[in-house]
This record gives sequence, C-alpha cells and structure tokens, in this order.
Amino acid sequence: MVKVIGYHLRQSNDGKEFFTLTLQGGVEIVQSSSTGNYYVTAKKASLTCSFDEQTCKSLIGQDLPGKIEKTQCEPYDYQIPNSNEVIQLSHKFVYTPDESTKIIIPFGGELKPSLNGSLAHM
Repeated sequence: MVKVIGYHLRQSNDGKEFFTLTLQGGVEIVQSSSTGNYYVTAKKASLTCSFDEQTCKSLIGQDLPGKIEKTQCEPYDYQIPNSNEVIQLSHKFVYTPDESTKIIIPFGGELKPSLNGSLAHM
C-alpha cells in the first residue's frame, strides 16, 4: 500500500494545467553507502490524475493498493534538499498498482459506469 500525502499543480508543455498526487510508500531502513550508518526513509512518487484541486485535497491520507518501485532512466542532475550539492542520478521512483486494480483503456476508448455500478467500455 502507498499513501497519498499531497498534490501539486503542474503545467504541460502545451500550457495546460493539471494536478499530480504525491504518493509515499512504507518506511524503509537503509544503510548509507558513505557513512555506513542506518537511517529511515520512504520512497515517494508523483502520479498524474484527472481530478480538480478539491478532490486532490480530499484524497490526502487515502491508501492506494500498489507500491513504489525504483526504475532506471536517462541520467539527470539532482540538487540535494537543504544543500548546494548537485549529484547525477539515473533512476526514478514510479507507482505500480496491484494487478487486481489496473484498468486498461484502449486508445481512444472511454469507460462509463454501467447500471450495476461497474465500469463498462464504450
């Protein structure tokens, strides 16, 4: 499970505004590669959504089935918070929903609620 801990207003390349939810995984204890000391952390990821600000705000604290996983990506510069140090990373953290909660919509398709409350492809 992951928890919705916040949201942000973003802007696409074409200037359209949209919101993302900030998700956080469970607490993990990791060992520093430089000092050897242990510390507590949690993985975070951002998830695009189609909600308005009021809905995003109401989702804070909600648990979602799934996990946050580390994936490889093109290298990029990252400034360590509260520091002037810039490092290069080649990974990011992404949300992966549980298989049972995935809904795949074919390109151009649309889901509509059916009379029995389930979702049906139109």
